[in-house]
Amino acid sequence: MTPYKIPTVENYAFSKRDFAMKQSLLGVLLVAALIQGCAFAPGQHMTPDDAQDEGTGPVTVVPITYTTVNQQKVIYKPQPIPAVLLDYRPSDYHIGPGDNLVITVWEHAELNSPSNQTQAEASARVVRLDGTLYYPYINSIKAGGLTVPEFRANLQKALGQYLTGAQVDVNIQAYDSQKVIISGAVKNPGPQSLNNIPVNLVDAISRAGGETTDANLANLILKRDGHEYVMDIDTLNRTDSRLNEVYLKDGDQLHLGNDNANKIYVLGEVQKPQVMNYGTSTFNLMEALGNAGGISQETANAEAVYVIRGAQGSTGQPATVFFLNVKKPTAFLLARQFDLRTSDVVFVGPANITRWNRFISQLLPSATVVGTTAAFNH
Repeated sequence: MTPYKIPTVENYAFSKRDFAMKQSLLGVLLVAALIQGCAFAPGQHMTPDDAQDEGTGPVTVVPITYTTVNQQKVIYKPQPIPAVLLDYRPSDYHIGPGDNLVITVWEHAELNSPSNQTQAEASARVVRLDGTLYYPYINSIKAGGLTVPEFRANLQKALGQYLTGAQVDVNIQAYDSQKVIISGAVKNPGPQSLNNIPVNLVDAISRAGGETTDANLANLILKRDGHEYVMDIDTLNRTDSRLNEVYLKDGDQLHLGNDNANKIYVLGEVQKPQVMNYGTSTFNLMEALGNAGGISQETANAEAVYVIRGAQGSTGQPATVFFLNVKKPTAFLLARQFDLRTSDVVFVGPANITRWNRFISQLLPSATVVGTTAAFNH
């Protein structure tokens, strides 16, 4: 067994100097690393020069200015409503199969209220599938395809063969022959009956309870006579809107699409990074930042707000990176006017101090381990 060797003063002094040298060397390395920390700090950070990457093909880097905003306004332009829709006006209501008519013959109570029937039961007549209905004395009479005045005149003439001076009144108690179908992102989808009061497109959406929260207001499809027409009900509040001039007719189908395809990606130093959907015809940068809770005041770089837009299809146009400096309050006016496109990526970069702090938080644990190891070696 090797005898235990008591440390001498010389050995202890050497060990202490050796440990001090290692600590000094570690300190030098740490300071050098800290000086260059921002150069290789982990995480996402971007400058306009970073957008030029040879591996991604041609990229255009554009500052967001009033000129840029005006150029981007042409992204969305609502299509005019086709003349064939605006020119249509409903005519007088024509009776059809399923309609429930109330017929009253004055001074002939036996026709209006026979025994063992209520007034409503006796007076109500449902139009059959062939457009005819039953009535006493004349048995069967055609009602389908006629207006109420036309049918009343025919019925009065037919009864005149049996009743002297018959006076007839006809009203529609229940409209059930003409319908439009409302489907998609509305609160109460389903069929809607048309009556003697013309119904326009806005009325129909309102009757359906209005749009749901995931509705795409720019994607209302009207199917009529084998054709499809796409309209934007988000333009309803515009002074030149003519949506209330589009009247519906029997057989029309209205479908309001959802906003699943309209996605904007908001990343980086914002309060709530997320993928957000929008259901309006336009969606601007200010709305995107606002929906994400705004930029993080503690960590964001106000000079590094970017909109990254990929090349659109096969148009041959290059991808574009827009950047905005929001240090000045007036920049938010630009953000409010800058329209986004589907699939745009909004990225807010971190401030230098944020990158520094994150670098330090990752470096210090490693430095602690190295220092602890050095201490154990002595």
